[in-house]
Amino acid sequence: MISANDLSPAELAALLHFHAEAGVDWLLEEEPVDRFAEFEAMKAARRSAAPAAQPQPDRQAPPERQASPRPAPQQTAASIPSLRPQPAIPDGEAVQQARFAAESARSLAELKTALEAFNGCNLKNSARSTIFASGDPASGIMVIGPAPGADDEREGAAFAGRQGQLLDRMLASIGLERSAILLTQIIPWRPPGNRMPSAAETEICRPFIERQIALAEPRAILLLGNYTARFFFGENDTIHGLRGRWKEIAVADQVIPAIASLHPQDLLTAPVNKRLAWSDLLAFQARLKELSLLTN
Repeated sequence: MISANDLSPAELAALLHFHAEAGVDWLLEEEPVDRFAEFEAMKAARRSAAPAAQPQPDRQAPPERQASPRPAPQQTAASIPSLRPQPAIPDGEAVQQARFAAESARSLAELKTALEAFNGCNLKNSARSTIFASGDPASGIMVIGPAPGADDEREGAAFAGRQGQLLDRMLASIGLERSAILLTQIIPWRPPGNRMPSAAETEICRPFIERQIALAEPRAILLLGNYTARFFFGENDTIHGLRGRWKEIAVADQVIPAIASLHPQDLLTAPVNKRLAWSDLLAFQARLKELSLLTN
């Protein structure tokens, strides 16, 4: 095991940042605790207490007067739902359920309710929050990201924390603000440790994001990040190969122009790429003006 004393300040800061992003909220205790010894002591205490806990029959009482023990009431999964995990649903069936729930919604409010009630994706079991679209669906402008991060999950909103602050500045630079557009993410639940969603999880969540687009009817979409660009463009190139080029994406009976750019987290990690994102933002701004969605 590597000691903290062996790490440089930069390495230690990077390690702490990694644990924070993975969801570690508490530091170690002040004094070391041997959890293995503690567990063995607990088992030994239970073994020694078990014989004493068993009721002894009254041998002086006649057999017919001895009270027979009552059977313990049985608890069902319905009586203790929080203690029982949701049964696993085959991926194909989960996709069908997601598609039915999404297509049954006739408004974004109904879709949010359906998403919050949907239990067919295992990502929901480990997530604290269900992240849904926010902002103005009547704006005709939609910005889509990949999946919630730790800050998003804590605040219950897409693009929170430092990446959200940077996104706000990016939007402001072209005359937009998040309350005046529709801001959402493909995956509504944070994957554990910020890992990439699996192919099955992606397909289960697909009907919900496509229904969001169909109901909002945007006239232009900005896609942020590698995962988002690949999801909508159906290509395997990196974001550097997919960004900056207008393409049309088909959702339901709509064909919508979309452009991809780097995710704010990419820019926090590599600030040198801000010049590329600025070029993409200018292209997005120009298209919004052509569509009369942005006047200033």
